[in-house]
Amino acid sequence: EVGYGVRQDDKKAAQLYQKACDSGDAAGCGSLGILYFQGQGVKQDYNKAAQLLQKACDSGYAKGCGSLGILYFQGKGVRQDDNKAAQLYQKACDDGIAEGCRFLGDLYYQGQGVRQDYNKAAQLYQKACDGGIATSCSRLGVLYYEGHGVGQDDKKAVQLWQKACDGGYAAGCGILG
Repeated sequence: EVGYGVRQDDKKAAQLYQKACDSGDAAGCGSLGILYFQGQGVKQDYNKAAQLLQKACDSGYAKGCGSLGILYFQGKGVRQDDNKAAQLYQKACDDGIAEGCRFLGDLYYQGQGVRQDYNKAAQLYQKACDGGIATSCSRLGVLYYEGHGVGQDDKKAVQLWQKACDGGYAAGCGILG
């Protein structure tokens, strides 16, 4: 899939991930599930993606839990369920997947699938920002600017927006400009 040392070939990657998954490798199932989710190297199939990601998540592959959470949030391949998405994002976040923290932070910020809690959103955005998720740095900056869930602090907000901008998140740059 990445093509380290060889030409990138998503179809070949899918075959190799299938072989790994068939042998009980959770990461192989998760990676194959993501290919089905994105339609890379295989025909896009949300149902198949959900099955593979569930298998990966159940086997302890946290990235699979986070990706399955996205399917539940979007209602693709599974019945839309914000509460289930929140549970899966929490599992991913607890296991160090920064994107899981980011998505869970969004749910707490918006009050979807969980009770709205700006303080919890701020904590999750901080964890995701520390994990390199630039969008979370920007969203945390907004919380500091508005004083939601954290003490109002314009200087901290600007620092976070700069971090988001430096991390490639154009909206963070736009807020600064």
